[in-house]
Amino acid sequence: MRNYVLCAVCLLICPAGSVRSEDVPSATFEKLFNGKNLSGWKILPGGSWRVEQGTIIGRSPKSEPRHGLLLTEQEYDDFELRVKFQVLEGNSGIYFRCEPVEGSVGVHGFQAEVENSPLVGGLYETGGRAWVAKPDPALTNHVYKAGEWNEMHVLAQGKEIRVKLNGHQTVHLRDDPGRERGHIALQLHGGQEMWVLFKDLEIKRLSR
Repeated sequence: MRNYVLCAVCLLICPAGSVRSEDVPSATFEKLFNGKNLSGWKILPGGSWRVEQGTIIGRSPKSEPRHGLLLTEQEYDDFELRVKFQVLEGNSGIYFRCEPVEGSVGVHGFQAEVENSPLVGGLYETGGRAWVAKPDPALTNHVYKAGEWNEMHVLAQGKEIRVKLNGHQTVHLRDDPGRERGHIALQLHGGQEMWVLFKDLEIKRLSR
């Protein structure tokens, strides 16, 4: 009798024909940075990156002409990305749908602007159209906290791209002709004294 009851309970919990969890596309965010080391990332020449207390720290001297880049090993097409950042010195960015190239810039692709200026949250295309969309300075001056932790949210789905800064949309592109797949990367701008922090990097893959 006990065996019968156990079997019945097992059938209720795991019914025949049920789909394994690994077969179901995840609808939740997953960690892009494990908080301990740079596993899953590749350091490209230029600048230096290290992990301390759950935070990625990027440094680069003004004498370094190359962009310092921390590149994901995986490529992504449609996704939502959440990142917290703090700019202490210099001009940084979050690249997405990018590809490595030869030369001082290191990659071509989209860049969500990360810096202590009204351009933060804007969208730049390195190796392409340059500035694609600039944010409203009145908005960024109001919502951005210079020298403190801020959160950026990037949504890229097909030809639509949205960037949010601390919960406020800064740019929105529709029917954009740019790249639709590539790596994600963190940037240290060449030729500047750079000191930038990143943490709580999470990504959610999307379907079209």
